Amino acid sequence: MEDRRRMDYRVQRQILDEGEVDELAHKDDSHFPFSERVKKSVRCSGPRLKKALFSTIPILSWLPRYPFKEYAVGDLISGISVGIMQLPQGMAYALLASVPPIFGLYSSFYPVLIYFIFGTSKHISLGTYAVMSVMIGGVTERLAPDSDFMTWDNVTNATLIDTVARDAERVRVAAAVTFMSGIFQILLGVVQFGFVVTYLSEPLVRGYTTAAAIHVIVSQLKYSFGISPDRYSGPLSLIYTVIEICYLLPKTNIGTLVVTLVAILGLFLAKELNAYLSKKIPVPIPTELIAIIIATIVSWQVDLSGKYGIDVVGEIPSGLQPPVFPDVKLFAPVIGDAFALSVVGYGIAISLGRIFALKYGYKVDSNQELVALGLSNSIGGIFQCFAISCSMSRSLVQESSGGKTQVAGALSAVVILFITLWIGTLFEDLPKAVLAAIIHVNLQGMLKQFMDIFALWKSSKIDMMIWIATFILTLLLNPDLGLAASIAFSMLTVIFRTQLPKYSILGRVEDTDIYKPLDGYSKVKELPGILIFRSSATLYFANAEMYQEALGKKEQHDNEEPEDIAVIHVDPEPNPSLPQAIILDLSPVNFLDTVGVKTIRNIRRDYGEIGIEVVLAACQPGVVDNLEAGGFFNEKVTKSCLFSTIHDAVLYCKSARSRNQRENDKEELPATHF
Repeated sequence: MEDRRRMDYRVQRQILDEGEVDELAHKDDSHFPFSERVKKSVRCSGPRLKKALFSTIPILSWLPRYPFKEYAVGDLISGISVGIMQLPQGMAYALLASVPPIFGLYSSFYPVLIYFIFGTSKHISLGTYAVMSVMIGGVTERLAPDSDFMTWDNVTNATLIDTVARDAERVRVAAAVTFMSGIFQILLGVVQFGFVVTYLSEPLVRGYTTAAAIHVIVSQLKYSFGISPDRYSGPLSLIYTVIEICYLLPKTNIGTLVVTLVAILGLFLAKELNAYLSKKIPVPIPTELIAIIIATIVSWQVDLSGKYGIDVVGEIPSGLQPPVFPDVKLFAPVIGDAFALSVVGYGIAISLGRIFALKYGYKVDSNQELVALGLSNSIGGIFQCFAISCSMSRSLVQESSGGKTQVAGALSAVVILFITLWIGTLFEDLPKAVLAAIIHVNLQGMLKQFMDIFALWKSSKIDMMIWIATFILTLLLNPDLGLAASIAFSMLTVIFRTQLPKYSILGRVEDTDIYKPLDGYSKVKELPGILIFRSSATLYFANAEMYQEALGKKEQHDNEEPEDIAVIHVDPEPNPSLPQAIILDLSPVNFLDTVGVKTIRNIRRDYGEIGIEVVLAACQPGVVDNLEAGGFFNEKVTKSCLFSTIHDAVLYCKSARSRNQRENDKEELPATHF
């Protein structure tokens, strides 16, 4: 740093306007017709075909070069560890989706294999995810409510629910919305729409997942207390559900509550032990697997279902389901939910994928990730899976246990296949309260995100507002509508920031060609006779009028009675309090619409009428193109009023002022008599 401060440099060159710079740099103004660009994009060659094939099916590029000796052991241990985690989580998250637990295992198998072929992230663990599952559950219970499957039992003279028919219909609904979400993701990926995730800022995602965690917790309270509240849908359904649960609390099944509390306490202590031993053991203790094994054995031996009325998982069919194309009639009712699922699932997966890619120095293709997730969901929907994404907890286990590639993910799918074919039926006596406890404990990480509010308060008040607004909107409007409303609110904050930018007068740092705002630096001096004006935002229709008004106020800041910039009175003598030149620093401006171009043209015209020259500095190439397209240049206004740097503009204004002064002095000299 000291050496860099001692270094100095000198550049001797002429003052260059934008036109001279274009000529000096040989600007290329050639424009290819649209038809030529289309022909070039569809032109095929051997190398291009190979590149397209490898980018579309990434496994072809990395699997033949897989370093077996270096990676095989780590991927094997990682795959087994993640597969063991997938078992309890898949069954638990199936409850969130309101489908039988076996379909959670299917969702941990088929999509993982598809992503293994088409995905570009090496470390994320694809499968069931709490937020996605609760969104699926909202759809299945809305389109297949219990009330549609009520039957009258003549023996008991009571109304019963045909759970077999209900579950079958809910599986069809879940498969349909999953298939549609996959189609949306594929289409977005094909049209290179991966940048859509940029609209999901980190505060928005974290506020959204925190609110979704609350929805998940509330949805599992019926299993924790052993009660049967009515299902509500639409805005404020969470509030109605909480009220209903509070009303039903006196009917709590004490046995179910005891199982829930014991499971939560045991899982929490086990996770704390895992955290304590994380640096001492290479693979975490499979606490959730141990919990469901113990709970199943106790339930089987004690007969918790028969003696205490504790709800258990029930029949788990062995083997895999044959592929069935989703019911086309269900596509229309779920199209909105499917789009929300596609965006949320992709946003979570790409965010986590980029974190690992940055850590390990490889690239994640955002558009290919959309295609990979879309294929995983669409093909998974045909095999009666529900929508998936990646899990933070499983991804961390996959990484920390030695996983290097998606071979670990494929091996975890093999573990699930083994369980599904031969072991699944052993968990039929597992209490659902234990699965609910697993969900509650797994969500503690999301609930810790409430601490973001205090950190954002210190760093960015607007980001804090986005977090809080997203949380409240998602809580009240449900995850689907809440996401749309949260994105709209986030976009409004961007518009709000561009409408209230910071306007500054720049001065020169002594003995340099660097220009900084006068109100932020004590060693910055204003240039006499030259006003350098900058806005911190781009210039477009929403803030063009404010830009012009702010310039008028800054230009007249020394006057006691500011004038309206829109009406300029031309005096016979120039006002000495006004600057002789104004430089508009457009470096923060990344585009100009027609209103912005018109505003700059009006500023030049109005100030020119009172003898103040206005020049533009630090224009980006796109802004220059906008000026040309907007008709800013003509025979009188050329690129000679544009300068690449503020310093060039300052030197030009000084030289112009000197020329004008010399001309004025000549006019005032007395006539010479001979």
